[in-house]
Amino acid sequence: MLNQIDLSRIDLNLLVLFRVVLEERHVARAAARLSLTPSAVSHALGRLRLLLNDPLFLRTPKGVVPTARALELGEPVAEIIARIEQVIGSAAPFDPAKSSRRFTIGAPDAVLVSTSVQLLRSIATVAPDIDIGLIHLMPAPRGSAVGEPWQQSLDMLERRELDIAMLPLPAVSPRFEARRLYDEDFVLAMRKGHPQAKAPARNLFSQSQHLLVSLSGEPRGFVDEMLAKRGLERRIALTVPNFMMALVQLSGSDLIAALPRRLVEHHAGRFGLVFAELPFTRKPDTIRAIATKAAMRDVGIAWLMHLVVGSIGAGRP
Repeated sequence: MLNQIDLSRIDLNLLVLFRVVLEERHVARAAARLSLTPSAVSHALGRLRLLLNDPLFLRTPKGVVPTARALELGEPVAEIIARIEQVIGSAAPFDPAKSSRRFTIGAPDAVLVSTSVQLLRSIATVAPDIDIGLIHLMPAPRGSAVGEPWQQSLDMLERRELDIAMLPLPAVSPRFEARRLYDEDFVLAMRKGHPQAKAPARNLFSQSQHLLVSLSGEPRGFVDEMLAKRGLERRIALTVPNFMMALVQLSGSDLIAALPRRLVEHHAGRFGLVFAELPFTRKPDTIRAIATKAAMRDVGIAWLMHLVVGSIGAGRP
């Protein structure tokens, strides 16, 4: 392990390079991130192989594959780098009232539309010079090779492309720290004055034309899977690529849609919508704020996590 190696022989830049190659699994992409040439990265990997007495990465037609030893070293190397960054950063203590840092927060469309105004207002109140980048995170397509639909988002956290992600995940790896924000269920949304608005939920559901938010355009979602188990189906008259467009379309038509409750509650007044309960029950999704444990050693990110939980997780406005 690393603590068995003569530290005088270690160039800390090699550890940074190791982490980037491990994340990218590709020498050329790692070189681009590090502003180095691929040959320089290959040369540095050669030094690491001698130092650690292991091949570390094996070449494949699509890039490189880490050895078992490289995978074993991934987390401790990330922790070492995070501790060094923390020590160096502590020379200039983080003061949110004076800081001009930029943080990046990612979440699915519905979560951003439901929470971003409240969150940004909280940040501006206590940290007026801090800038925020909001990124729309999308799950892996149905049937893709990615096992976890939000794995790409978790990878972005580990690559430091995101500081915090807000995701509907029941649990995360020990490499991450997760804080519960809220539980999200779905309701049946429609415009005020909808001709079926006062009908029993089951009749409303079966007799109306439905709108579905579908990134791919595929007219099938979790509601259809639940209906299929009951031997039922519905007509999807329209698919749209995001939730804001769904709200716009519902406000000017007789379509109905199963949408996140928090989204509808926040925007019902603006778009002239009402909602009813679904005619069946579904376990709510738990939305969590997630960061890597290594990133949480950064006092700025730890502060941001505390603020996210306090402003969004404190309850519905």
